[in-house]
Amino acid sequence: MVVWPDGRSLGTVGGGQFEQKVVEAATEALAAGGPRRYSVHLTRDLGMCCGGAMDVFIEPLRPVDRLLLFGAGHVARPTALFAREAGWAVTVIDDRDELLTEARFPNCERVEREPRAYARNLAGDPRGWVFLVTHDHQLDQDLLELLLAHEWAWIGLIGSRTKVAKFRVRLRAAGITEAQLARVSGPVGLDIGAETPEEIAIAVLAEMVRTRRGVQRPPGLLRLP
Repeated sequence: MVVWPDGRSLGTVGGGQFEQKVVEAATEALAAGGPRRYSVHLTRDLGMCCGGAMDVFIEPLRPVDRLLLFGAGHVARPTALFAREAGWAVTVIDDRDELLTEARFPNCERVEREPRAYARNLAGDPRGWVFLVTHDHQLDQDLLELLLAHEWAWIGLIGSRTKVAKFRVRLRAAGITEAQLARVSGPVGLDIGAETPEEIAIAVLAEMVRTRRGVQRPPGLLRLP
């Protein structure tokens, strides 16, 4: 049986009071985001005359998260690979066709377009993830200003603390609010001492997984006073 968050269902596990309890347990599991087992004795717990006991395994099914990867450089390549393996659908946006190849980004959607032009047409997505890792600091800043006009599941910005601090000053001057800045993770990635592009990609993906699983994380530099 499939159960939606609003209680609608398709299929059956036998009907009656037992099925009603299963639907309730399924909606709770969807809200909590984790699997659970519902076990009940039909006579003792539900007062049903048929007797016996039943067990139901409930597993929430998550829609596929989408990662918009702005930039196709050294860090973007392993990030796209690892994100795909972890269950994200990846779209890579860059106007450099020599980097945006199937060999470098297998099983990813590749958009050969000027990144600002692409970002201007985006409407936001509560299940959409954004990682800014372009080759140009001004481009990163322009993209951030455009993207913060909409809601996203997560926005990550690569760069040093100095770069991110300067972005904060400039974006505030451009009218970006503190609430908007608080939605940006920067410098992005868990502090694991990463140096190589592959290590940096692991640090970034580790933060993404932690965010997706709802684990509390300390604020990034953009959220510091």
